Amino acid sequence: MATRKLYYEDPHRQCFAARVLSCCPADKGWEVILDETCFYPEGGGQAADTGTLGGVRVLDTRERGEDIVHLCAGPLTPGSRVPGQIDWEPRFRRMQQHSGEHIVSGILHRRYGVSNTGFHMGAARTVIDFDGVIPSEALPDIEQEANRAVWQNIPLHIWCPSPEELPAVPYRSKKALPWPVRIVEIPGFDICACCGTHVTATGEIGLIKLYSSVPFRGGSRIEMACGSQALDYLNQVLLESTKAGHLFSVPAEQVGCAAESFSAQLAAQKYRVVELQRKLFRLTAKEYAGQCSVLHFEPGLDSTGIRELTDCITQQCGGTAAVFSGTDSEGYGYC
Repeated sequence: MATRKLYYEDPHRQCFAARVLSCCPADKGWEVILDETCFYPEGGGQAADTGTLGGVRVLDTRERGEDIVHLCAGPLTPGSRVPGQIDWEPRFRRMQQHSGEHIVSGILHRRYGVSNTGFHMGAARTVIDFDGVIPSEALPDIEQEANRAVWQNIPLHIWCPSPEELPAVPYRSKKALPWPVRIVEIPGFDICACCGTHVTATGEIGLIKLYSSVPFRGGSRIEMACGSQALDYLNQVLLESTKAGHLFSVPAEQVGCAAESFSAQLAAQKYRVVELQRKLFRLTAKEYAGQCSVLHFEPGLDSTGIRELTDCITQQCGGTAAVFSGTDSEGYGYC
């Protein structure tokens, strides 16, 4: 008996009640199979749902043939009917990421003819791999188009075409897939075969933020975030920019210019320090003129300074020079 997949019928459903068909001990808990479930199993780049069944913690969810297997922290009685509750916040975050990824992949497929070759939703960001080059300078325009799809609040169309209808469905990255094939369409932006859970309309995604596009295995790897994950990231960036702005005495949006100016000033100061240090080295070396072999301790030098001071003393002393810099507790560098 196949498990009824309530997460496909209503991806927003958080609570349900189901009958326990079986409960078997496993390495890290108990494997429970129900007659129906809201728990999505790991698959398609989307992590498994967690939550509770009959007050027992569900640690993981996997698909096994037509069954959905719940790895529980404790046993449940076969034949009993138990209430279920999924952890909604992480599930909804994944729905936002997954639907946002479809929009971005659809745009890139249309613009560059690239196909998605890898997809992973992490706790802080989503990573997508493509089989073609996506120029990083194009990201702002791609991001703008993706967010226009969000602002239009487009209802998603999700269905399983009949074996006769499927060949005529123009889904992205079309491959020979065994029937039934579940199709997820975001009208005007993407149509793709997918087993994951999605939002009902694009407005639920909230925001799509593209972080970067870098070369990866002959193609490109894009990092992005959607919805609450994107908001968390932008809030963290704003916090750090505000802290840096206080140090530079400028507004957060001017931190980049202030940092460039500070970096130029610092480079000039470092050049000045190096020139003064070399003058000091020459004066120190004169104190050892004609003394043959010399052992000298000088605090606060890096490896370059140690070597340069040793060279200066060697030229003056007429013998062997050894220069040490450091402390007894932290050790010494020497030349």
